[in-house]
Amino acid sequence: MFRDDAFHQHSALEISRLNKRVARLRRLAAKYKRAEATQNALLEISNIANKATSMENFYQGMHQCLKQLIPADNFYISLLDAQKQHLELPFFSDEKDSHPSELYPEQELSEILTQGLTGYVLRTATPLLCDEHKAKELADAGEIMALGSSCHQWLGVPIMQNDRAIGVLAVQSYNPASSYGEMELELMAFISHHIAGVMERLRHHEQLEQAITQRTQELSQAYGKLKQEVYERRRAERLQKSLFEITELSSSNLDDREFYTELHRVLCHLLPANNCYIALLDETATKLHFPFYVSQLNDPAPKCRPLMDGLVEYLLRLKRPVLLDQSDIQSLVCTKEIYSKAPELNQTQNMHQWIGVPLFIQDKIAGALTIYSFSMHQNYQFKDLELLTFVSQHIATAIERKLATEALKRSKEALEEKILERTRELATTNQELQKEICQRRKAEQQLLHDAKHDGLTGLPNRLMFMERLNQAVKHNRRHLQDKFALLFVDLDRFKLINDTLGHLEGDKFLVETAIRLKFCIRDNDTLARLGGDEFVILLDGLRTTDDAKEVAERILKELSRPYELADKQFNSGASIGIAVSGHHRDDTSESILRDADTAMYMAKTRGKGCYVVFDEKSHQQLMQDVSLENELRTALDTQQIQLSYFPVQDLKTGQLQALDVRLYWPHPQHGKIKQQQLANLAEQANLQLELDRYAIEALNSELPKLQLNSGTKLHLAICSQHLKHKHALRSLKNCLRNCLRNCQFTLTDLCLFFNEQALARDLESHINGFEVLKRLQVTLGITGYGSGYSPLVSLSFLPVNVLRLDASLVSHLQSPHHRRLLKAINLSAGALELELVLDGVNTQEQKQQLAQMGFNSGQGQALGSRLSAAGSKGNSTETIDTATQVCA
Repeated sequence: MFRDDAFHQHSALEISRLNKRVARLRRLAAKYKRAEATQNALLEISNIANKATSMENFYQGMHQCLKQLIPADNFYISLLDAQKQHLELPFFSDEKDSHPSELYPEQELSEILTQGLTGYVLRTATPLLCDEHKAKELADAGEIMALGSSCHQWLGVPIMQNDRAIGVLAVQSYNPASSYGEMELELMAFISHHIAGVMERLRHHEQLEQAITQRTQELSQAYGKLKQEVYERRRAERLQKSLFEITELSSSNLDDREFYTELHRVLCHLLPANNCYIALLDETATKLHFPFYVSQLNDPAPKCRPLMDGLVEYLLRLKRPVLLDQSDIQSLVCTKEIYSKAPELNQTQNMHQWIGVPLFIQDKIAGALTIYSFSMHQNYQFKDLELLTFVSQHIATAIERKLATEALKRSKEALEEKILERTRELATTNQELQKEICQRRKAEQQLLHDAKHDGLTGLPNRLMFMERLNQAVKHNRRHLQDKFALLFVDLDRFKLINDTLGHLEGDKFLVETAIRLKFCIRDNDTLARLGGDEFVILLDGLRTTDDAKEVAERILKELSRPYELADKQFNSGASIGIAVSGHHRDDTSESILRDADTAMYMAKTRGKGCYVVFDEKSHQQLMQDVSLENELRTALDTQQIQLSYFPVQDLKTGQLQALDVRLYWPHPQHGKIKQQQLANLAEQANLQLELDRYAIEALNSELPKLQLNSGTKLHLAICSQHLKHKHALRSLKNCLRNCLRNCQFTLTDLCLFFNEQALARDLESHINGFEVLKRLQVTLGITGYGSGYSPLVSLSFLPVNVLRLDASLVSHLQSPHHRRLLKAINLSAGALELELVLDGVNTQEQKQQLAQMGFNSGQGQALGSRLSAAGSKGNSTETIDTATQVCA
């Protein structure tokens, strides 16, 4: 209606102008329509990009949207991989051709795309609208290669990003009715410009999703590993806790039932163990006992039984852990490895699985730990077997400690019982020991007393006396005014008592003497017996020497009283030597005892029954004797000792029968020292043997000078020490043999005399020695006969030929008793065919009287003169000096 009104109102010019304006408006409307379509397409593409879950969905959506704007049934997108610099074809849709990788399988896809129009647009980075003619020109120019089916038109635009071509959008038409123009070109270029960002955003989004997916997978794997690690750690913690509990159980004081119940509780924390038992071997390894047994079926625990062929025995034979199911158990039963000998033990019909682990104690199999299940839902795996094997080692250790603890407990109980028993025994023993100790103490006290006291008299012995004497000497050194005296008492006739009355009476004599001596001293004085018939007395607190003399006189008076021995009275006496302290500051107990002993011997030489006080003069005499002893050694070495010869004559005719050889020492200061004094010096200096050998050798060398008649005997008295031991006797034999080899005199002319007193003291040694000397054809004799109380019967078996009577027998010739004694001796000697020589014939009256009594030989002052070495033949003699007369 509006058009009709306008047509009528306006002119033709206006109509023309209006037509032009209409045509322009139509063009603008079409342009706006295309812009609106383009805008809607871009909005749709943006929505597709936001909704697309992948690039493939985006490409498909974009393709559908583009088909609404232009003919785009044949459409593909090519993108350049920035890292590999390869062209890819993420989307391809074509009516005729298949995918290029299928169409050209022998070539790389990127190489194919690069050689075609796609590569040309990508290189030039400019849009291209190409028909067949244009494509042929480019191919002829070598820019492209003809690929695929021929098309009517091909339109491609580059996808730009940061002024760089990263891909190509391409559409093509095989139908001439569908053509592309500038508008489609601009539309494609405009779309490619906008979708480049969308594609990049979608690509980043897809890459981000891939990265997120990959990271999620990695985190999931890490979580799984962490979860597994946490599980393993918790499992290890449970295992460690269980092991700690097992260790604590091994040191607990629980009884067996509680101990194994706690072990089962700990085991249940690690794996299902509702059915469990522990089997142990006994000490002989021949029987099984079950200290623990638990079952869901509430079966009673098996009793102790000998080893058979059950599952436990099978495990003990294998000595390794095993996991068996019902089929494995039935296979073992069928092969008769188990339950063939003892089928009644088979209780495995309802078992689903069975785990057995051997228990080793000290590397020896000691039993088994077993768990099993009845339910099909309870399945044990190999890791459960490993876990149970590991735990079994600690369980075995706990059982070992438990058994050791029980054994130790039993041992302690047995030990305690034994200790109690031993304690009772020790208490009894202690009582006995106490009694024995008391007895031993008494014995020790008695031994101590006996060690310091004389067993016969009960007096202190030498040891105790010397201790007290040492104390007195030390006290005297500190207090010079406190003097003491030592009395050395030697009893007279003690040997006579022993020889005549016997030793028992001699002991009674000593005991009685000790009692008498106690009456003569004070309580604080010390009386001791040194041995034999020697007693010593220590007088303390002495004021003067007269006090000691008074005690000595009292002792002599007391000991002079008769003794009642063997129902007879017997008289004795004593010789006492007194030594008083204070003479020398260097006095010792030994020196004082020696001084007292010396004084005692001086008393004996004065006639016995007296006392002598050791003084300075006595000391000097002692020192002189010591000096003489030393000089005697020198005199023997320098041959200062000389020989003198005293004739032995016939009492009736005066004919010389023998020469008595004696020694003397012409000392330059002391004058002539006679043989008796020389013998005493030699005895004190232990030179008796040397002195006798010297006399024999001197006689052998000097004998030719004497010029003796044939048959004249040589009498030589020597000491009995030569006969005491074999070395001295051998030395004497060698000395005599030397004389025999030198041939100065024959041994048959030599008569060796031995003292009768020494013979009486040691008869056996003399018998043995006489037999040895007799083999040398030496004549043997006894001198001093009648003074030693030797038994007369000994003369009957001794190989002696000569008896020299003691001079005391001749000196008492006026006594009828002595005359009868001499006649008896003469008759006995005649009966035994022994030659008698009388010594000490000093007067002519004695000579005549002895001749009338029938004696033949004698020597003394009344018989001849002393012969010299130069004049033994003829009448060249000199009168015998009485000073030279000594007792042999």
